[in-house]
Amino acid sequence: MAAAQEERFTRKKHDASFPENSIRFCLDFTDSKLKDLHAVVFYDKPLLKFERLLETYYNFSPKGWLSFIHSMPEWIRQKLFIKKIIRDELSEIDSSFNRKTLLLFPEHHLSHASSAFFASPFKQAAILTIDGVGEWATASLSHGESNQIKILKELHFPHSPGLLYSSFTYFLGFRVNSGEYKLMGLAPYGNTNSGLTEKFIKKIKSELVDIQDDGSIWLNQSYFQYATALRMIPDHKWGKLFGFNRRKNDEEIKQNHCDLALAIQTVTEEIVIKMAQTAKQLTGSENLCLAGGVALNAVANGKLHQSGLFKNIFVQPAAGDAGGAIGAALAASHIFFGTERKVSESDQMKGSFLGPETSSSEIEFLLKEYAASAEYLSNEEELLNKTAQLIADGNVIGWVQGRMEFGPRALGSRSILADPQNKEMQKKLNLKIKFRESFRPFAPSVLIEDCHHYFDHAVESPYMTMVMPLSEKWRNILPENYLSFNIQDKLYTDRSEFQAITHVDFSARIQTVDENRNPLFWKLISEFKKITGTGMMVNTSFNVRGEPIVNSAEDAYRCFMRTEMDYLVIGNYLFDKKRQAEWKEKLYEEQVLPID
Repeated sequence: MAAAQEERFTRKKHDASFPENSIRFCLDFTDSKLKDLHAVVFYDKPLLKFERLLETYYNFSPKGWLSFIHSMPEWIRQKLFIKKIIRDELSEIDSSFNRKTLLLFPEHHLSHASSAFFASPFKQAAILTIDGVGEWATASLSHGESNQIKILKELHFPHSPGLLYSSFTYFLGFRVNSGEYKLMGLAPYGNTNSGLTEKFIKKIKSELVDIQDDGSIWLNQSYFQYATALRMIPDHKWGKLFGFNRRKNDEEIKQNHCDLALAIQTVTEEIVIKMAQTAKQLTGSENLCLAGGVALNAVANGKLHQSGLFKNIFVQPAAGDAGGAIGAALAASHIFFGTERKVSESDQMKGSFLGPETSSSEIEFLLKEYAASAEYLSNEEELLNKTAQLIADGNVIGWVQGRMEFGPRALGSRSILADPQNKEMQKKLNLKIKFRESFRPFAPSVLIEDCHHYFDHAVESPYMTMVMPLSEKWRNILPENYLSFNIQDKLYTDRSEFQAITHVDFSARIQTVDENRNPLFWKLISEFKKITGTGMMVNTSFNVRGEPIVNSAEDAYRCFMRTEMDYLVIGNYLFDKKRQAEWKEKLYEEQVLPID
């Protein structure tokens, strides 16, 4: 019915504070009171996690003393008393809350598994969850059937595919728990036929990780510090192993960084596919559900789809810990209370459009508060035609329509849109609008009926969770010495007819857009196709580097004015950047607005 992340309200990325604003939104949207609830559910078991911490410190002692004295005060002060904190905070939000309301704590990986299976369109399915760590589990294989989930196998801490990948995220100069997608985006710049890439893969598999046939792994803890220290790895030891020092955040990205990114991406794909093979063997199912942070690795998901192991794959769009909230609630509903599932041809995520919606009064307030100027387009046909034409003319459009997406991807509700055929668009979007690394790729939103026309191995991917190869007919012939190019030269080589969405390895992370999940966005792309003959657009999240995706009309307008976006569409209002400047100059002259 409703779901939203706290960061979208507070504007603090990865905000870990109690989700007061999210809870208020969910209650208001559903016209509910806390006294109406049968239970409140938290997505893991804090006491079991505490047990894991204590046992880990004990097993590794005397190592980890500094980490122990740093983390224990927070646990003793806060996390051990999570029941009291939940009850106190909910009482502050709604005085009708009954403090005797049932509190439930499903295990972390059961929450992940539930978020994928119970939201899927499958009556039964194999379920694979992979992340950093929950309580003890770092990966799990389960079988879901009807309203029950049976966990079949688990991999336990400290041996973790997610923490292995995050260690390379750290070593290559990105932030752990938020930069993993950057590492995934850097990997295609690695040279597949490079002796260095192959050497890195061999070193990873011989020194860092032992991969078993069933996909389980063993990590050599002498190369990792996340279990006992306040850092991921011993930098000097990794530097000696790979032949170069850890890259700092502001340092130039070189070819050896790209080759190492490709190496760990390749190893991760091997682990995921072997785990999926085991899930297939244990369940015999043709359906697979994926969740956990590693399930956001769209490249691995694409390889899994192309392997043909499963006929159908569903990835929870909020596969990370945010989706654990949905999974916890679904686990309580179906497993604890025994509610029967209603399975349909489509999944239950409603396009992931589960957040707040902007209202006309909110936009009118924005116009007054910021002395903004906008054109009101009362006719939907005019709105779509005008927006599509502006995009076709090379403009970048901020697009805010309907309910906000739940999860890390913008899916046509809080999006920045552009023409995928524009040769300069990737550079413009990264450097002048998103303010992020130039190597980062952009995703295409493509009409579902046209997907096979542009991409090989085309599959329904409404939540942007699959990477697919661009069809040969759209690719350009690369220079003979292409592999020797540096990262910038590779990036700006004319690769395809759709340069803005084609990664350097001719792949793209696709979103298929259908008329049922998001009819307005489908109509917009269809209108764009009438004008240009192309049934897809560049679609990137409406935010700048370091900020969450915009939520409100005000968030969108502030972001729009701080970047080089050309136009902003909120509901039926069209904001022209040039008119904003002209309008403000006029108001300054009339002394309606104070001069800075």
